Amino acid sequence: MSSTSAAVVGAGPNGLAAAVTLARAGVTVTVFEAAETIGGGTRTFEIVEPGVLHDMCSAIHPTAVATGFFKAFELEKRMEFVTPQASYANPLDASGGSPDNRAAIAYRDLSQTADELGRDGKRYSDFYAPLLRRLDGAIDFAFGGSMLRLPHDLLAAAMTGLRTFEQGTPLWNQRFTETAAPALISGVAAHSIGKMPNLATSAVGVMLGVLGHASGWPVPVGGSRSITDALAADLIAHGGTIRTNHAVSDIGELDGFDTVFFDTSARGLATIAERRLPARYVRALKRFKFGDAATKVDLVLDGPIPWADERVALAPTVHLGGSRAEAARAELAVSRGQHPDRPYVLLAQPTAFDPRRNPANANAVWSYTHVPAHSDVDMSERVIAQIERYAPGVRDRIRSVHVTTAADLAGYNRNYVGGDFSAGAVSLKQLLARPTLSAAPWKTPAKGVYLCSSATPPGPGVHGLSGWYAALRSLRDDYGLPAPHLGVSAPRP
Repeated sequence: MSSTSAAVVGAGPNGLAAAVTLARAGVTVTVFEAAETIGGGTRTFEIVEPGVLHDMCSAIHPTAVATGFFKAFELEKRMEFVTPQASYANPLDASGGSPDNRAAIAYRDLSQTADELGRDGKRYSDFYAPLLRRLDGAIDFAFGGSMLRLPHDLLAAAMTGLRTFEQGTPLWNQRFTETAAPALISGVAAHSIGKMPNLATSAVGVMLGVLGHASGWPVPVGGSRSITDALAADLIAHGGTIRTNHAVSDIGELDGFDTVFFDTSARGLATIAERRLPARYVRALKRFKFGDAATKVDLVLDGPIPWADERVALAPTVHLGGSRAEAARAELAVSRGQHPDRPYVLLAQPTAFDPRRNPANANAVWSYTHVPAHSDVDMSERVIAQIERYAPGVRDRIRSVHVTTAADLAGYNRNYVGGDFSAGAVSLKQLLARPTLSAAPWKTPAKGVYLCSSATPPGPGVHGLSGWYAALRSLRDDYGLPAPHLGVSAPRP
């Protein structure tokens, strides 16, 4: 090709990953972002109080240090992470089978975790230890791209698949005899919105749990926007341009570029590029289903959360769902269009791990709960009640509250249709065909047009992989260029 220019629509982590990869290979890249700021799901704002920073969407980042793109990009050399000894915690109470209000804690050290799980300790260790021994193969299977490809490590893939099946079907209660171990696994699985047990939520839970016992669940110093800032800085250093406040409504606006990458939902791609795409493909994009949603409740406290079990403060992420059965009831209610009285709540408490982010007297607490799509219900009272349940007296420490309903989330980011921050439901069908069943699902039937968002494999998460895979495919097919070196250090000869 005589010219090498590319446009990227959307400046989330995937769009920026695509842009960085292309720019490193020598392609002239322009990124168009409709909002005032870049970042998509990795923005950090003064949401609740002036001078106090909260992450708008993602807050804790297990995939940002463990998966292919960010490892190649050497993200940990460009910004600082704090990785606590405990990855996540799941408080339990008497109704959940723990009469002394102790919590289940997932430490990075698997043996330490197992030691605190009583009779289920060995069973829990047996669940994760084989995957940790073949960690690279398990990560490749889960995050390596299209599900139609042959995994590099067939044994790791088989072990991951078997555990996903076990925990994603009615067999999920056969392994354990007590409450804490299954609550740990279900608390992670519930990150992926959907009734439990099912294979899609189980797949998410198995891999996030593995990472919790491997590289951990790190806190980005300065907030999630530090990840975005690192990507943007590298892009600009390699000749890229970012244009904010610039919405693209029709692909014709980008006719001057050789290739176009869409960090948008499948429906967003169909809307913008319909006249360039085959009708059959457009219909497939429009059939791609969105899932249920999240409502976010951000708090500022005047001190630490008074957890009944003080060990919960060791973990940056806390799953407030009680026992496995209770969390499953809450998620089932959401799937039926209801707002549960005792919802599953995902809470992040980064302040203790990143104390310089905010003033000393401000404890910024991040949380969300699941709700039906398009919900405009204020869930703050129910969320606070769940925190109070496991941290008596926390109400007295609340200084400010800010609620972002599912409807608000949809307005914040046009890719979060109905408040679905995954840009498409995470179901078994839509993990296999995301958004279509293809060996290269990032590549559309139109020449030089790519979808590079979490609507493509490997799906939701701050990993940059969808953008990276799309860019690598384009470098090969459109530009005849090799994959570039992405790291800070000089490439090896």
